[in-house]
Amino acid sequence: MNHDASDPTAEDRRRRRSADPLVALHYQLTETRSRGELDAIVVADASGVVVAGAGSWPVCEELAAYAPLLAEGSWASLTDSVNSRVDSLRRDVEVRSLMIGGQEVLLCARRQRRGEGSSAGEGVERDLDQAAAGISRILEQAAA
Repeated sequence: MNHDASDPTAEDRRRRRSADPLVALHYQLTETRSRGELDAIVVADASGVVVAGAGSWPVCEELAAYAPLLAEGSWASLTDSVNSRVDSLRRDVEVRSLMIGGQEVLLCARRQRRGEGSSAGEGVERDLDQAAAGISRILEQAAA
């Protein structure tokens, strides 16, 4: 892969690489969080446990816990309080399901609140697409 030496982001990216998959995931998520102006971003397993995250740890844990419900969309049979929280999160949260080596992982990001009526926009969608590609690459290499 060619890197343009005049591009400062290419230099930063090379400095922030790691052979440790968890550290590499953290770098990927931290960069995506910053670029996308996200409150938090997390990779969770299919049962809702944090694998890696960037942002406030309690927010990462909450996003991971709710990610399976947000991804499935089957929350009709939940208690009223859980259903209410899921409805609230759906407005600010994007979830992507990724299959890595036959295992499902969930990429879940919460936008920073900008007032009523704000939406993810193309920038956040693009950032999450890039993060998903990076996360897939990191985890596939770790599984190999």
